[in-house]
Amino acid sequence: LLVAPYTRKPSSVVLKGGLASSPYLGITLSVMDAFGITVSVEEKVFRVPRKRYRAIPYEIEGDASSASYFFAAAAITGGAVLVKNLPEGSIQGDSAFVDILERMGCKVEKGPFGITVKGPREGGLRGIDVDMRDLPDMVPTLAVVAAFSNGVTTIRGCPHLRIKETDRLKAVCQELRRMGGDAEELPDGLIIRGGKGLSPASIKTYDDHRIAMSFAVAGLKVKGLEIQDPGCVKKSFPNFWELWKTLLE
Repeated sequence: LLVAPYTRKPSSVVLKGGLASSPYLGITLSVMDAFGITVSVEEKVFRVPRKRYRAIPYEIEGDASSASYFFAAAAITGGAVLVKNLPEGSIQGDSAFVDILERMGCKVEKGPFGITVKGPREGGLRGIDVDMRDLPDMVPTLAVVAAFSNGVTTIRGCPHLRIKETDRLKAVCQELRRMGGDAEELPDGLIIRGGKGLSPASIKTYDDHRIAMSFAVAGLKVKGLEIQDPGCVKKSFPNFWELWKTLLE
């Protein structure tokens, strides 16, 4: 889609089968539109005009996916985290992660300059049933939060997580079990039975940045937890550990 305006003739991108992670595509279309290229969408066909992008001042939002680990930290510890430059009405689908945390018992405040998540008191998180089709990158983080919640959390709608940097459904399930958690794989998701009491372990990250950062959240509550190959976070968040330490100060 991004290069299509520069082809010799107007282009059409035709989808075969269903579309996974549609909000990420929405970001692309929104940015293209801001720079002067409006894509026409008709069912599974995306028609792109032959034009040139125009230069404009453009303010980039903070990364909602990276923010999720800090929001999750507030959720499981009963603390509060404000992430700036993540406005209400964000174009990022992953910004809806805070709405899921709200369903689990957190308090969420959205404003023009950022989003604040306040975790409930000890024992106040509750399990939920949720379709994560549009927020697949948030599943490992949600699974860790669910392990500290009361009741059962069922995560559905994301079989495509098996073909990410690793099979994330299997990886999350295995590592929660390594800590003594109660986790079960589904063909398209996970079942997490929370409140089991987790123990420190050495967490395999499978060269997957999201596995490493998600289980860092667990380390806030389970002292002595070890994250193997912590450098794998460099793919999306090179200074993650530096910022993570500020939660402990």
